[in-house]
Amino acid sequence: MPKIADYEPIVGFNTIEELRLLAGKLQGKVIQNINSTAVGGGVAEILNRMVPLLQELGIDARWDFIKGGENFFNVTKKFHNALHGKSEEITPQMFEIFMDTSQRNIDEVKICGDIVFIHDPQPIALVKKKTSMPGSKWIWRCHIDVSSPNKQVWDFLTPFIHQYDGTVFSAPGFSQPLPVRQFLISPSIDPLSDKNKELPQEIIDKVLEKYHISNDKPIITQISRFDYLKDPVGVIEAYRLVKKHIDCQLIIGGGTATDDPESTGVFAETQEAAGNDADIHILPIPSGSDVEINALQRASNVIVQKSLREGFGLTVTEALWKAKPVVASSTGGIPLQVKHKHSGLLCHSVSGAAYAIKQLLSSPEYAKRLGENGREHVKQNFLLTRHLKDYMLLFLCMYHPEDVVYL
Repeated sequence: MPKIADYEPIVGFNTIEELRLLAGKLQGKVIQNINSTAVGGGVAEILNRMVPLLQELGIDARWDFIKGGENFFNVTKKFHNALHGKSEEITPQMFEIFMDTSQRNIDEVKICGDIVFIHDPQPIALVKKKTSMPGSKWIWRCHIDVSSPNKQVWDFLTPFIHQYDGTVFSAPGFSQPLPVRQFLISPSIDPLSDKNKELPQEIIDKVLEKYHISNDKPIITQISRFDYLKDPVGVIEAYRLVKKHIDCQLIIGGGTATDDPESTGVFAETQEAAGNDADIHILPIPSGSDVEINALQRASNVIVQKSLREGFGLTVTEALWKAKPVVASSTGGIPLQVKHKHSGLLCHSVSGAAYAIKQLLSSPEYAKRLGENGREHVKQNFLLTRHLKDYMLLFLCMYHPEDVVYL
C-alpha cells in the first residue's frame, strides 16, 4: 500500500502538505465509513485505498459493513436500478424485506464514529441510531445519479435522508431538492494502485497470452461489472458494426459484487450475444485481478463505456488516466470526464458508438491527442489526493453549520 509521500511526484509537495494540515484539524475524531460490501464496485475500491491513507495521516478512520442475504440484495439492486430511472416493478414486500434486514443491522452494527459516513441506499436506515449517539454527525454519500428516480423508491428513502446532517453527490445534476446540506464531491482513482500504476510491457503481454488475445489487430475494450445498465450486449452490437469496416477484436471484461445478484444472468446473456466469434473475448475477471485489468486497458486501442445509466463511471477515469482514447455514453458523471472531441468522444446510441470507434481506429494521431488530454484532465480533477482533501473539508464542515454549502 503506498504511503502519502509516494503521491508527491504526481501531485506536488504543496498538495501533500495541505493534506497533512487538514488531517491535523481532525485529530481525536473517529470517522466511521459503512457500506454494503468489502469487494466489488467503485465504493469498496475507493474505501480500500482511502481509509489506510487517512489512518497514516493520523485520523482514526474505520470501515464497517452491513449484512444482508440474497433477498435483501435482490431488493437493493432493484432499488439501485429504479433510482437510476430504470423501469422496475417495486412491490410492498420489497420494502418489508429492506426494513427487516435494516432493523437487524440497526440492532447489530456498532456505531462508534464522531462522524458516521453512510454510503448508498443499502445501509441508509442505520441513521435511526443517530438519536442514541448525541453529538455525532451523520453524512449520506449517494454514489447514484438520482436526478430522475422512481418516485416510489425515492419517497421511501427520503424520510431517512432528512435525518442526516449532510448529503454528498458526485455531480451537480445528480441530486434532488433536500432540506439538508448538500455537498458536491466527485469520486477518484488511485494512480498508484495495481489497477492504475504503470506496467512493463512484459506483464501486459503475459496477461494477453493468459486470455489468448493476440495483439495483431486493434483491441476495443469495455471493463465493467456484468450489469444490464453497462449494456455489454450493446457494446457487441457496436463492435459488429465496426468489424464490417475494420478488422478488430473486442474484450468485455468484468466481475461481480456480493451486493449485485443480477451479474450472473448478464454474463450469460453477454456470452450468448457473442456467439462463436473468436474475436470477442468475454472475460469473467475475479476480484483482486487489478493488474490484469490494468494490462487489458493498456493493451487496448480504444476503451468503451456504453452505459445506459451511470453513477460517476470510474472505469472511464481509469482509461483516461492511462491516456487511452475513450468512447462513452453521455450519461451520469461521464460528461464531467469526457469533454467531447477534447478528452474523448461521447455517444448516444449503438451506431453512434460504432462511428466514434471507427473514427479513432482510423485516426491514431487524433486518438492519441484525445488520450493525452484525458490524462491531464484526470490529473487535475479526479485523483485520490483531491478526494482526500474534499472529504476532510467535508468532515470539518460538519462542525461549522453556519458555513452552508448547497449544490
